[in-house]
Amino acid sequence: MSDGHADQTRQDPTEVHDQPDTEGEQLPAPGHEDSVTASMGEKPDHGEDTYVGHDRLLDQVALITGGDSGIGRAVALAFAREGADVVIAYLDGEDDDARETARLVEDAGRRAVLVPTDLVEESACQALVDTAVRELGRIDVLVNNAAYQMAQPGGLADITTEQLDRVMRTNVYAMFWLCRMALPHMKAGSTIINTSSVQSSSPSPELLDYATTKAAIVNFTRGLAQSVAEHGIRVNAVAPGPIWTPLIPATMPEDKVASFGKQTPLGRAGQPAEVATAFVFLASPESSYVTGEVIAVTGGNPVTM
Repeated sequence: MSDGHADQTRQDPTEVHDQPDTEGEQLPAPGHEDSVTASMGEKPDHGEDTYVGHDRLLDQVALITGGDSGIGRAVALAFAREGADVVIAYLDGEDDDARETARLVEDAGRRAVLVPTDLVEESACQALVDTAVRELGRIDVLVNNAAYQMAQPGGLADITTEQLDRVMRTNVYAMFWLCRMALPHMKAGSTIINTSSVQSSSPSPELLDYATTKAAIVNFTRGLAQSVAEHGIRVNAVAPGPIWTPLIPATMPEDKVASFGKQTPLGRAGQPAEVATAFVFLASPESSYVTGEVIAVTGGNPVTM
């Protein structure tokens, strides 16, 4: 039915973004935005030209790990346009991507603090929290987004102890340490948002170690939410599906890169900007009665646990 007036805000979700044009090239890890652009044939959408803020996070301080590119960049941009200052933790060496993210934050009129680090060490996590508090005074929103994955076509037989250790330390240990270290600096009304994945409930054999960490993140999120609720702090998670980020062409086999996202009900990979809105919702007062939950942003693939 139509009333004769075009609805300019309603879009077909299967056509909001084209499926990236890629020949399935696998890129060197950990992946860079420029490399992803070359591989996909188009620039990932972090919301540079589309995200409009409404002061949902006015004068808040957010600490985002893995904030230099992909979902982390999109979240940093969205938070800044919502009025937050942002501490951006990124893997040492990814300076070009990090500076571009900082530029986007500063163009929104907010402060960006860049912290190159490797969160696999407990001392690095403590230094990150100390820097955030020293530079911006407190932490209102903690986003544990940094992650490591490396697909192994042979599954368990090909996953080395060294890889397992790196995946666990990056994805789980760092989250544990940062939550424990940041909570003393967080007051009632603060929020923690962890990045899980559709892999938490639908694990791919070639990503068995990564999927295991993403399931652990869900359980950790629900348990921590219960323990800090009495202090007025909320803890939630976002579970992205196939999202085009530097992690994908840098860590997956060529055939998987070529078909990435096409298996979803919406028939395409998602863009980082399409995930960032879930983080904004969970960080803002609009979700004040939501804690211990997982928001799936998967193009229709279910996340059930």
